[in-house]
Order: sequence, then structure tokens, then C-alpha cells
Amino acid sequence: MADIKPNTAQLDAEEILAGVLGWVEIESPSHDGEAVNRMADQVQKEAETIGLNINRVPGRDGFGDILMTRTPWGGDGPGILVISHIDTVHPIGIKETKNKIRREGDKVYGPGIYDMKAGAYIAIHAMRHLIRQGKETPLPVTFMYIPEEEIGSPTSQDLIREQAKKNKYVLVTEPAREGGKIVTARNGRLQYRIKVKGVPSHAGSRHMDGHSAIKEMAKIILKLEGLTDYEQSQTCSVGVINGGTLANVVPEECDIVVDCRIPDMDAAHKVMAFIEGLEPEDDGCEIIVEGGVDRPPYEKFEEIAKLFDHAKGLAKEIGFDLQDLKTGGGSDGNFTGALGIPTLDGLGADGHGAHSNDEFIYYSSLVERCKLMMGLMETLK
Repeated sequence: MADIKPNTAQLDAEEILAGVLGWVEIESPSHDGEAVNRMADQVQKEAETIGLNINRVPGRDGFGDILMTRTPWGGDGPGILVISHIDTVHPIGIKETKNKIRREGDKVYGPGIYDMKAGAYIAIHAMRHLIRQGKETPLPVTFMYIPEEEIGSPTSQDLIREQAKKNKYVLVTEPAREGGKIVTARNGRLQYRIKVKGVPSHAGSRHMDGHSAIKEMAKIILKLEGLTDYEQSQTCSVGVINGGTLANVVPEECDIVVDCRIPDMDAAHKVMAFIEGLEPEDDGCEIIVEGGVDRPPYEKFEEIAKLFDHAKGLAKEIGFDLQDLKTGGGSDGNFTGALGIPTLDGLGADGHGAHSNDEFIYYSSLVERCKLMMGLMETLK
């Protein structure tokens, strides 16, 4: 890596905020491919304006396109991969109702502004600022915009891995955590759909003939929730449940969706063996389990530690103390970190309330985060 000499040329926070809010105005829930593509259109337009090369991969299964943009310099050699997602968890219309776009002092609110329209915009603005100063980065930079990260990147994760293997470093613009900390390790995520099939019967006159899928599932849920161990940074949560037909029918079917966060692959294998080995207590019921690893865990290995130290030095030159943490949340950085590629995550804006109706960023974090991104782009070799 090069000597730490971050570019600290004047950046305009109002200009950055205007760009961020322009992206927030384009609502883009994951499952609405057309809406996400409207967001991709805007990003592509801005990337073309500053002279980046464009590669847009058509979406499938109803999801939006995967947009990749790359600096015209550096050829096909390995460089820096910047990963952002342009989908959000919020339904269209929320910007007019539950989380109106507005600024209140240092807080700027809006759906998806923290997770992660601000971080995604900051990255391209950093490149814009370098280009308009007539500068080229030592390494080529590829920006990858993911259309369905919030639901596990089902159509893009293979391409993420493929692109990561072609690069030396990965920078992920997920939001900063707990006062501006960046992420250098993440828990993995297991996701399962579990279905119980029972035997229906009349809930009054022939209750004894039935085998309740909901009753069996209730026992399973307690077993799954019992896997949570906060000291081991392991959680298991049943987030969705559906079952039954009418109140007077012993329920024939019940299904749940399970989210497990695990600290390492040893823990993952134990949890997977437990879930996939579930047996019914009622012999009249059948258990069907589907799922497995959604995102693998990754630790702060030596090359990530070196990359973080480099970023910390850049931050000190800029004027703030950069700290890191491990988080239980997942991101596309899980795929790259698990491959052994030095990955820094959480490089987006500081704020709070991801996935909530009170989601906001701190206006005061915009310039320093943009400077940090510029510094990384300028000094990584």
C-alpha cells in the first residue's frame, strides 16, 4: 500500500446531500424489479457522465439488473471492487407517509438513506471528485450495484464472488455502525424454511383423529429459539409463521422461516446438523426442511487487519478516529471476506435506524466518509 496521503480537497456537503436525496427519492424495494431498475438507470447515467465504463447484466426471476461500472484506466488487471446495493426493504410510498424525506438539524431522514443509498452515493461521488481534479487511481476501480441484497442477493451472489476474485481489495458501502465504526468481520447467516404436514380432522367431533401441524411446529419453534446463545454471538429467530385453515379444523400444515446468525463455520455445521436432523414428536406428522447457508461468516484475518490499519491511518489524517467491530448482520461482504479477499465493510454514512421508519443519516458524516473513500481509492496499490 502507498504512503498515507489522503486527498483533502474541498468537498461540498450540500452537493453530496443533494445527490444522496436524489437517490432516496427513487424508491426501490427489492422485489420490485422495475423500481430497482429506475434506480439503476440513475446510477448508470451518473457513471456515464463521469466517463466510467458500463456493464449491465439483465435481472432475472423478477429482480432488477446488476449494474457494474469501471474506471477507463487500469485495463483488466486486479484492482478495487466497491460493492453497494441499491434496493431497500421499504415499500413504495413510505417517503410520503411513515418516513418523509426531511432534514432536522444534523439528521436527514428517508427510506433507505442509511441502508444504504447514502453509502452507495458517497462512493461514486468520491470517484467523481477525483476525476474532476484530473486524477487517476493507482488501481482500477469497479463499482458493483446489487439489486436484491436485502433478501440475500439470490441472483447476484455468484457474480459478486466472480468479480471479487478478480480484485485485490473489496470496499462495501454498507452503513457505518455505532458512531462511525466500520465492519471488519461478520457473522454468517443460515436461512431455513421448515414445513410440518399433519392430519386434518374435525376439531370438535373427531379431534382425536387429527395430528396438528401447528402443535408440532410449536415444539419445533421452542427448540429453534433455544439455539440462541448471546455469549457465543449466535442467534436463532423464527420470523415468519403460517398455518391452519379454519378454527374448527385440526391444522394439516404449518410452515416457518428461520434466521440463524452464526459466528463461524464450526458453529454453522452444528446448527445445520440440528435443524436438518429434526424429528417429529408426533408420529402422525412429517417435517420437511429446506435451506442452509445464506451468507458465510468471515473473521478479521491478517490482510483485513492490515487494510483496516491503513484506513485508520487515513482517517487520522482526515481528522477522526476510525474504529472497527464485528457484527451479527450480513452483507455482500460476507461472500468476499469468506473467500479470503481483504474486505472493509460499513464504509457508508453514519446514522441509525436501518430498516425502520425512523431511518436517518448524520449530515456531518458525509464529507469525512467521502474523504475516507477517496483516500482508499488514491492510496491502495
